[in-house]
Amino acid sequence: MRRVTTYLPAGTSDETIAGSVTLAHDERHLRRKLLHLEDGDMVMLDLKQPVLLAHGDLLLLDDGNAIEVRAAEEKLFEIIPRDRLHLVELAWHLGNRHLPAQIETERILILRDHVIRDMLTGLGATVTEVTERFQPMRGAYHSHGGGHSNHNHDHA
Repeated sequence: MRRVTTYLPAGTSDETIAGSVTLAHDERHLRRKLLHLEDGDMVMLDLKQPVLLAHGDLLLLDDGNAIEVRAAEEKLFEIIPRDRLHLVELAWHLGNRHLPAQIETERILILRDHVIRDMLTGLGATVTEVTERFQPMRGAYHSHGGGHSNHNHDHA
C-alpha cells in the first residue's frame, strides 16, 4: 500500500497529482489514517505530527506522486450582516460559543444549528441555508509545527 509521509500547503508546489481525497472539515485534522481516494484506491496517511488539512493541500506519496485534498461540500448557514461592524458583533457571539466559523469580509459560514440560527436572526442577521466547502478558521492555539516554540523570554 502506498504511504503518505509529507504534506504541502495549497499553492506551495507543482507536484504531479495522482488522485484526490474529499474530506469534511472535521475529517481533515489527521496524523495517521487509511484514506479512501476518489478513484477507489487507498493510501495510508502516516505523518510525524498531526496536521489540519485545507482544500488544495497536497499529500506526498512514497512513489513520488501527490494526492490533492478537497474539502467536501457541507450543509451550512450563510450569515449576512447589516454592515461590517455587525459582522464583527456576530463573529464575537459565534466565537463566544466556540463554534467553527469561516469568516469572510461580507459573510460568515457555520454548520447548521437551528438554535444558533434563531439567535443570529434575533441579532438582525440574514441567515440562509447553503451547501458549500467549509474551511473554518484555525484556533488561536493552532500550531503549524506541532511543538513548543522558543519565545526568547522567561515564563514567570
